[in-house]
Amino acid sequence: MPEIDTPPHATQTPQTIRTVGILGAGKVGTVLARLALAAGYEVLIASSRPPAAIALTVDVLAHGALATTAPDAAARADIVILAIPLGKYQSLPVDELRGKLVIDTMNYWWEVDGIRSDFTDPDTTTSEIVAAFLSDSRMVKGLNHMGYHDLDEGPRRAGDPRRKGIAIVGGDASDKEEVARFVDALGFDPVDLGDLADGGPLQPGGALFGANISAAEIRSTVEDAAA
Repeated sequence: MPEIDTPPHATQTPQTIRTVGILGAGKVGTVLARLALAAGYEVLIASSRPPAAIALTVDVLAHGALATTAPDAAARADIVILAIPLGKYQSLPVDELRGKLVIDTMNYWWEVDGIRSDFTDPDTTTSEIVAAFLSDSRMVKGLNHMGYHDLDEGPRRAGDPRRKGIAIVGGDASDKEEVARFVDALGFDPVDLGDLADGGPLQPGGALFGANISAAEIRSTVEDAAA
């Protein structure tokens, strides 16, 4: 696959991802679509509704992205972002996501997802639950702890002292490296915090949830929380 040009926010690292699939056309999904488009990626976006039902919204909020179905976005994308309500994770297109690199941005909100004891189990992160369901996908958690307004307004060039950090966790080092390059291309400094089981600080109620801080501050916050 040919490499794309280095996007304007990124460091000088070759990118192998060309097409980004976003499952979820809500606030987070459309913000991430705009960031990916600005970074030079092709973007496919889907929701639970037919493409025609979201086409106008996508055109207004993420002009240049293509509204399509979830199976189509998952099948055609090089990387897939999960931005649907967490409680609907079992509606994800398992077959089309097989072998795909997947970024889980989903958070548990009881008002939306209902009261779920499995999502509040202190011994299991929600991404571990989703990863077990998508057992043949390559799961990385990230882009979930920062509010969508801050994501929208936050991209900065590499080296800018105002640049914010995005924490990621996942089981495979090479997958995390690829997601880290993607996060960098969007305009943020990636911070690897370990395995999916280490993702508790990223979830609602965790030390990093809502954080709009630098990479160094992310590391120190996690260290302080663990002390």
